[in-house]
Amino acid sequence: MEIINAELIDLDIDATTKEEAIQALAKKIHGADRLNDYDGYYESVIAREELTTTGIGFGIAIPHGKTPHVKETTVAFGRLNQALDWKSLDETDVNVVFLLAVPEACQGNQHLKIIASLSRKLIHEDFRKTLQDAKNPSEILAVLNESLQAAVA
Repeated sequence: MEIINAELIDLDIDATTKEEAIQALAKKIHGADRLNDYDGYYESVIAREELTTTGIGFGIAIPHGKTPHVKETTVAFGRLNQALDWKSLDETDVNVVFLLAVPEACQGNQHLKIIASLSRKLIHEDFRKTLQDAKNPSEILAVLNESLQAAVA
């Protein structure tokens, strides 16, 4: 199973809070039938957000939930129409969001491998520019699939 596909990408999210942005992407994951319980998953992501920010800098956030409410490891990608204050480490507002859903039963720290893999790519300005400028989901998939698949191999 693919960790991300076109149905898990939204390039046009209207959100005024990070909770709304997370909800929009969580609904994508739920719509792809990868959750056992939408509310339980959403609550686990929000609980994780309250521990410390998932705004990693460069206008990017990687909220995540590792919970029994997830059927299979999934990444949803969203681009926000308006940048939001995510309390990011570098204090920049966020307009690109990767939402991770990982089953609690997953061995080891698969979600950390995914975050690390994304982080290695996100330090490159050309990669971030592609995410910002992509006109359709297939352009996003082209740059994400390889690094995400390697993270869960």
